[in-house]
Amino acid sequence: MSSNEIADPGAAARAAAPSIETKSSWLVATAALGIMSMCYGAPLVAVVALKPIAADLGSLRSIAALAGSLAWLGAAVGGIVMARIAERVGVRWTVMTGALMIGAGLALSSQGGVWQLLVGHGLLIGLVGNGGINAPLYVYVSHWFDRRRGTALALISSGQYVAGALWPSIFERAIGRYGWQHTMVFFAVAAVAVIVPAAALFLRPPPHAQTVGVATIGPRPGARVLGFRPGVALAFLSLASFCCCVPMAMPQGHLVAFCSDLGILPSHGAAMLSLLLGTAFISRQCWGWISDRIGGLRTVLAGSACQAAAMVGFLATQNEAGLFMVATAFGLGFSGVIPAYVLAVRQLFPAAEAARRIPVLLLCSGSGMAAGGWLAGMMYDGFGFYAPAFAAGIAFNLVNLALISVLVGRQRDSGGRRAAALSAVEAD
Repeated sequence: MSSNEIADPGAAARAAAPSIETKSSWLVATAALGIMSMCYGAPLVAVVALKPIAADLGSLRSIAALAGSLAWLGAAVGGIVMARIAERVGVRWTVMTGALMIGAGLALSSQGGVWQLLVGHGLLIGLVGNGGINAPLYVYVSHWFDRRRGTALALISSGQYVAGALWPSIFERAIGRYGWQHTMVFFAVAAVAVIVPAAALFLRPPPHAQTVGVATIGPRPGARVLGFRPGVALAFLSLASFCCCVPMAMPQGHLVAFCSDLGILPSHGAAMLSLLLGTAFISRQCWGWISDRIGGLRTVLAGSACQAAAMVGFLATQNEAGLFMVATAFGLGFSGVIPAYVLAVRQLFPAAEAARRIPVLLLCSGSGMAAGGWLAGMMYDGFGFYAPAFAAGIAFNLVNLALISVLVGRQRDSGGRRAAALSAVEAD
């Protein structure tokens, strides 16, 4: 039994069955990438304008950082409900509604008050906006693929990094010229103008699994997962995803402000964030290719180890050239983790359970992103510098590595037992 078959017990059966993948699958995935690239840009205005927003509102930096955290948390919570709604009414409608809510959230946030900023980001941009786009698109695109699902999930989730590579420098210039409030309004119009037509044109119903047969191959409902009851296995994965996303959020949410504190120009800090997320986009495609061969769990373990090493670099480096190198390493490391978690859920649980299990996992990962961004801001307010926050992030990363190592070990053991059982049957 190969390592890929141990990582994904249904791999051999799917290889012998007809595939549901067509050119339309990749067209849908590309459209989803474009949509993600726009919707993930909405919270980045507040990230780039963290210090100006805090100054204009007369508040602590943690208050401004809380807006981005609430957007992540809202999207994670909203995905639980919106993914189930998308299964019933179609993902096209949840995505178009989400785009309109993102526009409304940016418009409200631009009004200049603390409550408008927090409600606009948490409720409108997060809960209803990205909540109707992020988790529903993960589930939707996973139904279009069976053999290169990891690659497809890596592609669409790279929208976050396309947004990160494209928008921060544009936002930095717009904020410098027009102010952060007008920049939010400009992007609100752009997001609605791009996402709504794209969803209407490209997000049609996925192929029906029962008419093809390949997607029905996989774990049985109620079967034990890695020796655990299904709910316990999902809880392990969800806790691990929370712990890895706490440190993942810290450089993404505070890198521009961190650079400014060190005397680095804001434009250079924005360029560094773009480099980090642009590198993540490229490397995520490589991680997707790897995950299709070694499985989701092993990809999570490798990516998380690389992320931990890069976080140590942020503690050890203070000069601009060194930080550009560390930001690149961080982008290379962490980028494959989230789609690998989604792939692991699809490999370990029945396909019919995707609409309820994937959003739960994304709820925990999004909560980790929200907690990491807010925690870094709070610890900065308490200590006056970011080193304690980065150290706390490393501690969360080590917990994640311990949890995933346990799951990978149990996967290896269960794969060995299956191989032994098959050998005994063949000998008889």
